[in-house]
Amino acid sequence: MKRIILLTFVTLSFLSCEKKKKDGNDVALPTNIQTVVTSNSNLVTVKVNADNANFYSVTFFNGIDSSYIETTDGNASYTFLESGTYTVKSRAHTTHYDYIEKIDYVTVTITPPNIGPPLTGYVSPMTYAGYTLVWNDEFDSPTLSSDWVFDIGAGSNGWGNNELQYYTNQNHSIVDGILEIKAIKEPFNTQQYTSSRLKTQGKKSWKYGRIDVRAASPYGQGTWPAIWMLGDNISTVSWPYCGEIDIMELVGGSGLNDRTVHGTVHWEENGHASYGRSYSLNSGKFADNFHVFSIIWDANSIRWLVDNVQYHQQNITSAGMTEFHQNFFLILNFAIGGNWPGNPDISTVFPQSFYIDYVRVFQ
Repeated sequence: MKRIILLTFVTLSFLSCEKKKKDGNDVALPTNIQTVVTSNSNLVTVKVNADNANFYSVTFFNGIDSSYIETTDGNASYTFLESGTYTVKSRAHTTHYDYIEKIDYVTVTITPPNIGPPLTGYVSPMTYAGYTLVWNDEFDSPTLSSDWVFDIGAGSNGWGNNELQYYTNQNHSIVDGILEIKAIKEPFNTQQYTSSRLKTQGKKSWKYGRIDVRAASPYGQGTWPAIWMLGDNISTVSWPYCGEIDIMELVGGSGLNDRTVHGTVHWEENGHASYGRSYSLNSGKFADNFHVFSIIWDANSIRWLVDNVQYHQQNITSAGMTEFHQNFFLILNFAIGGNWPGNPDISTVFPQSFYIDYVRVFQ
């Protein structure tokens, strides 16, 4: 989904306060006040500069509300959530009572986000040399196959991570061959968000092979989509003794976060051991297009790929990594908040969707 914000700036000439007297002496006011107003997504940023200023203040007016920011370097920002024309008052101060000011009128036009999954992106093949397709779900049926089950609830301590969502079996749909997992900001039982977590536990699991998942992530602060696997024996040995393979995790947020995914393994070795690396797009974000997230897993190593480009490899031959030589089941989920991503903020758009085009397992 894309949120497009158009900003138009109309500037008035600045108004100067009268010079004040302090201890019988005139107070010299700053001169030559200038402002530069820019935007990054829905964030409006002001840079104020003046000659002989001791500090600056910027007030963003939003209806009957206002936000006052005092700054020594002249930088201030505010997030507008609705379209409209707003007033921004910038001041260059000698003291709190002695200043010159400039007023900018900012017209913000926010277009609704695009609805639906991306129309473009990488597509992986149905065959690979030396491999056979042993299981796949193309989501061609309007209902989920019997190979998927749901986790329901808020989990223990927010699924062990202080996550904010309550998982239901209702926050998903299949339209035109694409599975959508939707996170909604709504109070439900003990939580403030709802989402879904699907898994093949007790239905399908695999030891070794290549797994391809074509997906388009959500974006924004506090979003946490994941494609991952757990050992079949989790119900008897618990985590991390069962092992965990994270094929893709994205911790949302503007800039680098929305264009970075992580591939990681977790296992038990003197407590909790983990190792992973990340892959970043040069520009844009993973929500803009479909990408194929893959692992190639054999008795010696696990390799992580994005659009068939390898970015990480983990050797699993050590005596302490026996977890990765057993069957694992697959999980698709969309978490909100938690220890890693932190909570959503006012810039996060809801509802948000995690789109999955297909899942394919080759051995």
